[in-house]
Formats: sequence, structure tokens, C-alpha cells
Amino acid sequence: MSTENKAIVRRYFEEAWNQRKPELIDELVAVNAVHHDPANPGLGPGPKGQKELLAKYTSAFPDTRFTIDSVIAEGDMVALRWSVRGTHQGELEGIAATKRQVNLTGILMAQIANGKIAETWTNWDTLGMLQQLGVVTRARGA
Repeated sequence: MSTENKAIVRRYFEEAWNQRKPELIDELVAVNAVHHDPANPGLGPGPKGQKELLAKYTSAFPDTRFTIDSVIAEGDMVALRWSVRGTHQGELEGIAATKRQVNLTGILMAQIANGKIAETWTNWDTLGMLQQLGVVTRARGA
């Protein structure tokens, strides 16, 4: 089961995101799936919310490319550590395109039920992204 669960989460990143296949999200994400991400509060449930997330970031960073750094699975849970790079070429949350490249890291925990992603918890370097875009500066002495 762990191998199959890891494959589901890998496909989410490698195919839905990296290959820009939003239609695949319908196959991978449960209709009532919940996504917990402090950087994206209020994201709608299920595939619709995930497609909105994909569209939001790939329109701002059209060359976005995820790398899966490690994956661990046990039972119905999959933990995935990722890195991503992209160039800010479109508006994001009111921030006009800066043409700057960002390199970020993050972690996703996914619960799989009935062969689909049922719930996720994501934490990623949102502050680092804003610093790399030049919209937030580092505090002195940091």
C-alpha cells in the first residue's frame, strides 16, 4: 500500500504540476479533500481547490519545476520533501512580475484514502519567496 500511496503523491507533483496536467487532479484528489496550507488559507476543497492553486502559481511562475527530494510512507500517510524553482513572470497576490527567479523548499504530508489524496498539510518557505522577489527584506542582524 505504501508504494501505491507514494506513487499517487509523486504523480501529483511530477505530472499535474511539472507537466501542467490539471485534469489529472480529478483522478488523484478526492472530491471532498481538505488542504491545510498557512500560505493559502481558504483554499477550496477537492480537485477544484487544487486546480485553483496550480493555476495561481503557474500563471505567476510559468516555468515552475518541482523536484522531489525524498518520500516516506507508512500506512495511509505519505511525507514528501520537495524543492521548487521558477521565474516570477506574472502577478501573484497583488505582486507584479519581478522577473526574479526563486528557489524554495517545502514539505507535504498527505493522507490517502480509497486511492486518492484525502487531506494534505503543507509548509513551505513563503518568507523566502517574498525575500527572493524583493518585496520583503531581511531584518538587520538576521
